[in-house]
Amino acid sequence: MRLVFAGTPEPAAAALQRLIASDHEVVAVLTRPDARKGRGRTLHPSPVKALALEHGIEVLTPESLTQDGSIQGQLEALEPDAIPVVAYGNLIPADMLDIPRHGWVNLHFSLLPQWRGAAPVQAAIANGDEVTGATTFRINEGLDTGDIVDTLETRIGPAETSGELLERLAKDGADLLVRTMDALDAGTAALKPQPEEGTYAHKINPADARVAWSRPAAEIDRTIRAHTPAPGAWTMRGEDRFKLGPVTPTGEGSLAPGATAFGKNEVLVGTADGDVRLGRIQPPGKKMMNAADWARGLSPEAKEEVIFE
Repeated sequence: MRLVFAGTPEPAAAALQRLIASDHEVVAVLTRPDARKGRGRTLHPSPVKALALEHGIEVLTPESLTQDGSIQGQLEALEPDAIPVVAYGNLIPADMLDIPRHGWVNLHFSLLPQWRGAAPVQAAIANGDEVTGATTFRINEGLDTGDIVDTLETRIGPAETSGELLERLAKDGADLLVRTMDALDAGTAALKPQPEEGTYAHKINPADARVAWSRPAAEIDRTIRAHTPAPGAWTMRGEDRFKLGPVTPTGEGSLAPGATAFGKNEVLVGTADGDVRLGRIQPPGKKMMNAADWARGLSPEAKEEVIFE
């Protein structure tokens, strides 16, 4: 089939790579405009654009599909059979949905109708789900509510972060997306309507990643893993903000929430129902480091004053 691929970040690039290697023809990609990054705020192409240019594929970068008057004509001229979508990041107008004969087909990293929305991987970990997966579905005018084409399931590891889980799902999801394109091309895809009811994963903001030490240890563990690596879990000590890596609940302890205890090779912090052992910590103005190494740099007097809020 002739495909126009729509996507922007690294997980989308993994899917594009598999489609390029498949029997289908990727005639163009649709991605977000170059973004400013780094200290110099220089413009950088999205991972999808960079990969497309490596393969000599035409790149379309409209700021908005709803406001760019030329993009609809450009897509129609490309005559795509389908437009696979992975984390594109732009609203698709209703009058463009029927341009490809097989529609716009989204790869979503959850088992729909569970965790519709912007951050399904983070939501699954934060909620304590044991199983998640990926779904391909035909985009309609709703929020991740279109007919399902295919799915895959996977278990969430007990210590897995959202970054690690997304990396796995991006790889397995790329295979799922190719399988979906194959089925649509062969006429063997059986689209299944979704139920109206579902759960929603809102867009993550930094406030969501703040650790509340008054919560149970297992919940704190999930919160930190859900927001690792981005936007990064954090806590306060007075006016200083510390970034935290994953922790390990000890299953015991009697420290007050946010209070700390320093052992020879460990740093413990109290929660609502037991202590957690810090793994890595990033003090203000410094790099991420092992919590034990950070503790060794503190004076005895400073250790007595460490209470996280």
